Amino acid sequence: MEGSDANMGLSQSPTNSSSASVPTPQVIASPCAACKILRRRCADKCVLAPYFPPTDPHKFTIAHRVFGASNIIKFLQDLPENQRADAVSSMVYEASARLRDPIYGCAGAICQLQKQVNELQAQLAKSQAELVNMQLQQGNLVALICMEMSQTSFTPQQSESPQHSVDEFISTPPHTNAYQSNLNFFDDNTSFNSLWEPLWT
Repeated sequence: MEGSDANMGLSQSPTNSSSASVPTPQVIASPCAACKILRRRCADKCVLAPYFPPTDPHKFTIAHRVFGASNIIKFLQDLPENQRADAVSSMVYEASARLRDPIYGCAGAICQLQKQVNELQAQLAKSQAELVNMQLQQGNLVALICMEMSQTSFTPQQSESPQHSVDEFISTPPHTNAYQSNLNFFDDNTSFNSLWEPLWT
């Protein structure tokens, strides 16, 4: 039994020593997209790694074609860390615009947007003018309706005037003046009739 225990102890000792000597695997970080494209070793404190991840190499390619790697690194080193992300986004946008329009770049996009703003402002001013015109027409229509309503409210008082005119017509016939004038005309012309008598004799 003692011999078997000793053999078992000997057989177990190599396994213990082998398990203790196995090295732990080291996690090797992938280089950033900038260092991978530039084919250089990515340092632990690479200034480009936080903003150009290896999953998006196209982002650094665009910025590198316009600004260059050295200018990007120098620009980021001169900025505080809380402004570097916005700076990288601006550089990528400006580089994309420069590649689309090599002459005007971002200025061309800004001019196009400004033109759209001016057109929208003109449309807004036209709509406001039409709205004011419609409001004036509505006010004139309301005033006309109020005027017609005020005129219809006085019709009972005006209905008495026709009866009064009828009474005046009955009391003083309108043909009396004309009849009297005709009589005067015949009286005045009696002398003319005496002049025509010798012509018929």
